[in-house]
Amino acid sequence: IALAEARFNRLLRIRDMETVSTAISTAAGTREYSLPTGFVQMKEFHLTTDPITPLSYITPEMMSRMWAGSTTGSPMVFTIIADNVRLGPSPDAVYTTSMLYYKTFTALSTDNTTSEMLTNNPDVYLYGTLLEAEPFIMNDERVQLWAMAFKQAIDAIQNQDNKDRHSGSQL
Repeated sequence: IALAEARFNRLLRIRDMETVSTAISTAAGTREYSLPTGFVQMKEFHLTTDPITPLSYITPEMMSRMWAGSTTGSPMVFTIIADNVRLGPSPDAVYTTSMLYYKTFTALSTDNTTSEMLTNNPDVYLYGTLLEAEPFIMNDERVQLWAMAFKQAIDAIQNQDNKDRHSGSQL
């Protein structure tokens, strides 16, 4: 089950994975902050100033070129390095942030016996678990069957989410 969960956490980017964190408040002179637990991918990041100040993503290389020195001010850009978000320039004061990001689904366990993903998409768990289990039980001829069923279920979930996001309007 853990292997199947890892697989669909890598493949899917759907609304059920979106979450907002306001946990990062900057400190003057501190550029790096830990990403939230379960972080997969950034969707939107801004300072909660009035008006809101959107932060633009730049590559780590560009961050080093533009903001490697001791410049301070209101952050304008961010990059992600390992499990941290780095701001540029270094904050000159306390700023609160809001981050919309994709988070991994909470894994099933003895303490967490169900999830929204399992309730809404039990087929993904079934096909993913069978796909991961077949090589261990040396039933290799069934791998392709479960791989195809898993891929179709994942594609259907992602396509439905895409349709739901844009229903009623043209892309």
